[in-house]
Amino acid sequence: MRFTHSGPAPENRNDLQTLKTLLPYLWAFKGRVLLALACMILAKVAAVTVPLYLKDIVDQLSVPASLLAVPVMALLGYGLARLTSSVLGEMRDAIFARVIQGAVRSVARGVFQHLFRLSLRFHLERQTGGMSRDIERGTKGIGFLLNFMVFNILPTLLEIGMVSFILFHRYAWEFAAVTLGTIAIYIGFTLVVTEWRTVFRRSMNDLDSRANAKAIDALINYETVKYFNNEAYEAERYDRNLAAWEASAIKNQVSLSMLNAGQGIIIASGVTLIMVLAARSVVQHQMTVGDVVLVATFITQLYTPLNFLGFIYREIKHSLADIERMFGLLSTHQEVDDAAGAKLLASRDASVRFEQVDFGYDAKRSILHGLDFAIPAGSSLAVVGASGAGKSTLARLLFRFYDVSAGRITINGEDLRAFTQDSLRAHIGIVPQDTVLFNDSIYYNIAYGRPGASRDEVIEAARSAHIHDFVMSLPDGYDTQVGERGLKLSGGEKQRVAIARTILKNPAILIFDEATSALDSRTEKAIQHELAIISANRTTLIIAHRLSTIVDADQIIVLDDGKVLERGTHRELLEQNERYAEMWRLQQEQGEESALTV
Repeated sequence: MRFTHSGPAPENRNDLQTLKTLLPYLWAFKGRVLLALACMILAKVAAVTVPLYLKDIVDQLSVPASLLAVPVMALLGYGLARLTSSVLGEMRDAIFARVIQGAVRSVARGVFQHLFRLSLRFHLERQTGGMSRDIERGTKGIGFLLNFMVFNILPTLLEIGMVSFILFHRYAWEFAAVTLGTIAIYIGFTLVVTEWRTVFRRSMNDLDSRANAKAIDALINYETVKYFNNEAYEAERYDRNLAAWEASAIKNQVSLSMLNAGQGIIIASGVTLIMVLAARSVVQHQMTVGDVVLVATFITQLYTPLNFLGFIYREIKHSLADIERMFGLLSTHQEVDDAAGAKLLASRDASVRFEQVDFGYDAKRSILHGLDFAIPAGSSLAVVGASGAGKSTLARLLFRFYDVSAGRITINGEDLRAFTQDSLRAHIGIVPQDTVLFNDSIYYNIAYGRPGASRDEVIEAARSAHIHDFVMSLPDGYDTQVGERGLKLSGGEKQRVAIARTILKNPAILIFDEATSALDSRTEKAIQHELAIISANRTTLIIAHRLSTIVDADQIIVLDDGKVLERGTHRELLEQNERYAEMWRLQQEQGEESALTV
């Protein structure tokens, strides 16, 4: 019997720990598990009795014709045993299906939820393609492991024990000895060769994930590839990974063929030796023809699943590796976690303060140095500065995607780490500079700001963001699909969808991160008016490049190298005639030049 190998190779790991981690997901269905095991045991007992009835039938039909009679009871017993074995086997599978699918669903949901609890740093350092492949293989591995380990390995071991006992009890000890000896040699050979083959599967696993990650990365960045005419380059890079995978796959298949051949030789030798013993016993009148049929049937019935057991063992090893790799995601430490006893943030008035905040994405490079400023409840603060000054980092810290290295950020005088992350983020809305949309309808992307909102509320948010008329001009209206990452919409249209989404969320704290950078001047003025309306009486942080958009901010700070260089109102900063005033004059001159060019 030949099987095609699939699944990743095992790595250095603790299989027992993996099984212990999986056990609670199974025990949630303990009633079904126990019932399925009972059906499995009864089905295997019935299967073992089939050859016993077959022996009686053959012996009763092997008498002289004058004494020949139909062995009715033996025939009925034979048919009933086969029927019982088949029906109980199907019942076992039907009962256990709920356990397998329920466990897979619970694990997959748990991993998915855990991934969203991990920090932004984790996701920035991971390749989504490789991680998605790990999860896919892990969930499939659970189904395979549960199905075959419980209903192939355990029944086969049970059958080996029962058959060996019957052979030892009814016949010469050599029959049981040859049977158990063949099984021991088979299992030992399978273990040794499978462990030797793991290096090939490990290589295939790594190369498969790497090739998949490269392919997805290239497809996600489709436009960039096309901009630089790098289709051939990406295909060549993908093919290099496939070539290395091909070499490992060939080595794996050759070693698999060697394993199958060795297993075939061991089983054929054992079966031949058993039949020689049986034939000798018949000649010596120690066994009947029925006994020979009984022994032959037992051996065939036993070695068929045993041959399959070699494949099952290999696949279980690989499934355990897949499952552990997926469980490795679950064991990944949450860099940002809720403190014990964290409380809910519940306030429509929120004052924000950065108190001597230090922060760096990397320990070797600090971004913010002793940053100190406050945004009183209901007021607005604008942050300006050169690229890399740390402006967008403020939003990430306020959302608590990262924790500060030193100092603290407070809301209403309390460290934001004292609040649950869910309640904290529910109070903050952001319009990011780079808006990424879901590959769904415009309506879905706006409603994502508050999934429970009514259609009228969604449309009203779209009106406030000045996108309703544009949407209604489209053939499919709000059902228009925006494509992968919203690529079917222009930058300005995506940004207006983001503004509508934030308006719908109706948060106490607003963050505008270059919120109108992708809009034309006319639309920008209209949007600025709406933003002013929705930010009224809300605590607002504005990260801006164009200074003309922040002249009405209650306070403006100028960041330089992660430090506050200047602070004050627009008029006060112009009067200081320093960095801000210089930036203002430069942008005014550029604006005049642009107007002259039009």
